[in-house]
Amino acid sequence: MVEYLDWNNSLGILNKAYDAGLFVLVIGPKGTGKTTLVRRFAESRNVHLDSINFSLRTRESHLVGSKTLYDGTVTFNDGLLVRSMKSGSMLYLDEINAAEADVLIRLDESLDDRQQLVLKESSGETIKAQSGWFAIGSINPLSHSGTKELPPQLLSRFPVRIRLEYPPEGVECDIIKKYIKKDNDEKILQGVRLANTLREAAAVEELFYSPSIRETIAFGRLLDSDTPPIEAARMVFGNIYTQWGEMEYQKVNDIIQSMFM
Repeated sequence: MVEYLDWNNSLGILNKAYDAGLFVLVIGPKGTGKTTLVRRFAESRNVHLDSINFSLRTRESHLVGSKTLYDGTVTFNDGLLVRSMKSGSMLYLDEINAAEADVLIRLDESLDDRQQLVLKESSGETIKAQSGWFAIGSINPLSHSGTKELPPQLLSRFPVRIRLEYPPEGVECDIIKKYIKKDNDEKILQGVRLANTLREAAAVEELFYSPSIRETIAFGRLLDSDTPPIEAARMVFGNIYTQWGEMEYQKVNDIIQSMFM
């Protein structure tokens, strides 16, 4: 397993919140390592991690459960939220600001100080979270497609907040080096600087897409297989912009050409 580089003390914050029993919200754009952070934290605490990624297709039944008919008998199958509360696991609620309002209402019910949930879909039983149950949520900025503002009462359920942005270029280079074998420091730095140029352009809506850390890692791994840097840059960073049309692609290709020639 690759060692996690905790460049902004996010693990330290999570540990303090966990010990205090305070739920945490991780805020940052896609591809900054939010999910990796949560996985590494769960591993460091040696606890089971349940996770769900929210979208417009996420339904209450995914969280709470639903009735099924099997062999003439109606049974109720617990959803992920109920299973997690019953087992006292760590629960990762990824991109919760992409969920529909009815889903957020059930989530809000479980996250208040009582940490309980009434199974109105079944027998009306009240599920009480086991001791040690812990929730971590993540949200993307409202500038991201499909996101919406969370209700204030739900935000208040996560009193500890971590801001996770793209790391400084030197730190990102160090992250990439953990995934590769060869010494390509100068070329890796070029790739990170290209990624940051594209991220800055996307932040002011000059481009449609912002490269993630996993993409800079992919760039480094291609260098490891002796791919020329400009080819690796086109493969990882450039070609994706084709989906927004020739003009967008050519704009990025010109940036790559100027940085790698």
